[in-house]
Amino acid sequence: MTMLSRSELLDIVYRFYPRGVHNFDRIYVPPNEPFYDDTEEHCRLVEAANRGRAEYPTWKAMIRRLGDRYRLQNESLNLFAGGADPAYSARIYRAKDVETAPSPRSRASLSFHVSLLGPYYGIHDRGEPDEISAAVAKEIEATYHGYQTIPPELGNEVVPDVEMDGAPMGKATIYVCLFSAVWTWVDPV
Repeated sequence: MTMLSRSELLDIVYRFYPRGVHNFDRIYVPPNEPFYDDTEEHCRLVEAANRGRAEYPTWKAMIRRLGDRYRLQNESLNLFAGGADPAYSARIYRAKDVETAPSPRSRASLSFHVSLLGPYYGIHDRGEPDEISAAVAKEIEATYHGYQTIPPELGNEVVPDVEMDGAPMGKATIYVCLFSAVWTWVDPV
């Protein structure tokens, strides 16, 4: 595996997200101003999502294997509704999380993502250390050869000039850009 750099990750982000363009509905964009959905970057994101739909059987087989061992929820179904998600995503529920959950959105203690934009994956774990994170990483690496994780010191960096669904301008991180706003649904403790 090669060492990742901040500039390499930002190059990928800027390939799929336009700089300085707000993601507003067309009716709110003045004439002669760039419209987010018409940018080359957004078109590349849509193409990546289309590839993700075509390659979905690989993801589905992997989460089926993991689902045989853990309580799992697939968060990638938006791709089939025409969404331009940048990654496949899923959540795993540990038994104790289900018992103490204050709300459906906060009860999962682990989420994992495989980017459609580059050879990266992420595991977002807020549970106590156990074998689940390692098992998920092993399954991802066996399924998606050559994919690697992004260290938190890079992934948590804000991309100040990018806006996307679920992250307004100045709030999107590299993790959110490469894995979607679903990344934020499981917060580490």
